[in-house]
Amino acid sequence: MRVIVTRPQREAQRWVLDLSALGLDAVALPLIKVGPVDNPVDLLQAWQQLANYVGVMFVSGNAVEHFFASKPPLAPEFSAQAAIKTRAWATGPGTARALLRAGVAPDRLDAPPLDAGQFDSEALWQVVGAQVQAGDRVLIVRGGDAAGSASAGQGTGREWFAERVAGAGAKAEFVVAYQRGAPEFSADECLLARQAATDGSVWLFSSTEAVANLCASLPGQSWAGACALATHPRIALAARNAGFGVVCESRPTLPDVVASLNLVGQTAV
Repeated sequence: MRVIVTRPQREAQRWVLDLSALGLDAVALPLIKVGPVDNPVDLLQAWQQLANYVGVMFVSGNAVEHFFASKPPLAPEFSAQAAIKTRAWATGPGTARALLRAGVAPDRLDAPPLDAGQFDSEALWQVVGAQVQAGDRVLIVRGGDAAGSASAGQGTGREWFAERVAGAGAKAEFVVAYQRGAPEFSADECLLARQAATDGSVWLFSSTEAVANLCASLPGQSWAGACALATHPRIALAARNAGFGVVCESRPTLPDVVASLNLVGQTAV
């Protein structure tokens, strides 16, 4: 059973290495391109105003990496010694690890517990909702398309989180830290994707946008004979709507994904 890892290139390669180390046949087929924004002026302004936010929510590891890559030399920091009280909020363990690598002090970081049922905006709000008071400002760091708009299919949880912030009498603000786009398949990648639609491969999806980009890249391709493993119910729904014949769900941690891959294979048989 081959696993098709669809995350952006750098993350996909890391997952391929981890899965391969566990004896699985894994190959990267990134379905989302990630790059810096064309104009970082909004990011620079966000750093300058960092101390005015009660919390900064990062939607992904890419959001962390690109946000911190734009940090001006004299900007405030999420460190234990910093005078600011702004906290860093992560939607899941991968994002939390990225924040720690970026230098965020562990005691300034909030994220859903490792045994949470899901790692998403809803789970994060359960952890940080009590921190948000009337009059506070919250910053949400996310990705966008080339025009700076939220990427298709990527805004549901972020908007839900912003609504909770508004419901608490606070103000949610957004900043786009990186650009997302659809891939341009090479001839070999097209061949791989078409083969994986029928050969028993398992498509590992961590984004509804990845599902949409796959369908757009191969219009007319039937996915009725394909298997998918989705790391969130919303992503699983997108795969079913795309026509995948077998769709299973998993928490996004490596051990859970590996355990769930066996279930997908058994279901496919």
